Amino acid sequence: MAGGIQHTSSRGRGRMRRRVMAEINVTPFVDVMLVLLIVFMVTAPLLTVGVPVDLPKTKAPALGQDREPLSITVRRDGAIFLQKEQVPEAALVDKLTAIASNGYNQRIFVRGDTQANYGKVMEVMGILAASGFTHIGLVTDVAKPKPDAP
Repeated sequence: MAGGIQHTSSRGRGRMRRRVMAEINVTPFVDVMLVLLIVFMVTAPLLTVGVPVDLPKTKAPALGQDREPLSITVRRDGAIFLQKEQVPEAALVDKLTAIASNGYNQRIFVRGDTQANYGKVMEVMGILAASGFTHIGLVTDVAKPKPDAP
């Protein structure tokens, strides 16, 4: 060799082999799941269909449902709503019959405001039952336990 230093390196002669990484990086997966969790936590309260009413409180547990329920709401002023649309009492059965003709045979939930006239809520339920709708349920809120008073 003529005064020079010769280096031998594998870089120039061929490919450098890397070891296969056997570990799965779950950090991006966890990040995506946390973002989805936050999105669902924020949007879930907004998905409830209906007119805002003050529902009575009970200790009964909520019923499980696989489809969105059909709800009829009676407000404290006596106004009747089918989902979010106000309907006159005379047109209620016609609208429900049209929905039922599309194969909708699920339970109908009646939501009555705490200050609503009990007779009006029962009148709506009677109209539904007389029209052939037999799966009728009343909706309430779950009562919060009261702290023990000394």
